[in-house]
Amino acid sequence: MDTELLRTFLEVTKTRHFGRAADNLFLTQSAVSFRIRQLESQLGNDLFSRQRGNVQLTAAGERLQPYAEAILQTWGRAKQDVALSDSLTKQVTIGASPMFWEFDGISDWINRIYEAEDGLSLRLESVSRQSMAKRLLDKSIDVSITSEPPRIDNLQVTKVRDFQLQLVTRAPDCTMDDLSALPLVFLDWGTRFSVEHSRISELQKTPVMHTHSSRMALEYMLNNHSVGFLPSPVIAQSVEEGALHSVSGAPVMEQSLYLVWRDDNDKLGLLQTMLAVPFNQVIESV
Repeated sequence: MDTELLRTFLEVTKTRHFGRAADNLFLTQSAVSFRIRQLESQLGNDLFSRQRGNVQLTAAGERLQPYAEAILQTWGRAKQDVALSDSLTKQVTIGASPMFWEFDGISDWINRIYEAEDGLSLRLESVSRQSMAKRLLDKSIDVSITSEPPRIDNLQVTKVRDFQLQLVTRAPDCTMDDLSALPLVFLDWGTRFSVEHSRISELQKTPVMHTHSSRMALEYMLNNHSVGFLPSPVIAQSVEEGALHSVSGAPVMEQSLYLVWRDDNDKLGLLQTMLAVPFNQVIESV
């Protein structure tokens, strides 16, 4: 199968518009339409329902989407593996939610991995929590960084860091009684966090910002009066400089960061070398 057909399919899926997809792919609209017809012909099903100004996925298109994403990710990884040179002889793919790539200390850990392993090529991918286990099991990523490790056979889990989610605001001396007047910033940290957050009556309001990005939440809170839980590695400098303050009397949510990998990964020796690199704290197996 021509991967460019799948790439075009995903672009139309994202934009829901043949013209915008064509602009993003630097193609003509007729070329995009032709590629989609080719793909539909190969699969024997319509992938989009085409109404003027309203392009929607059919049931077949919805079923194809996750496969198309996985195929392109695997193909991209394969091309890099095949293209390894004399100086870059091995490749590892690390997946993490976007918020974890924003953590202070992540880039230092990556740099220490390069120092520990010569000839290494790293592929760093943003992967949603929902697809993390699937990506590990189908071997499209080698190791993941997560705060909610899946409990699945054949997946190994190592805790690498403890941290806290702290309720902060720009206003000094803020207490729980003051929260009703402050807009809420909700950083979506996962199921366990959402459950604990729902138990805090003062925070049960529609968020002014709902995001998966720690940096976006931080930037908003530094520039606007608001309140929200943010991870300690992200806010440490802002708290030290007095730009953000902890809310007095607020609960602190304890969190941990884990690395997860398949125990039958064919790069296990290389992964063990990576896992031996300190991640800001002593690594502790669980």
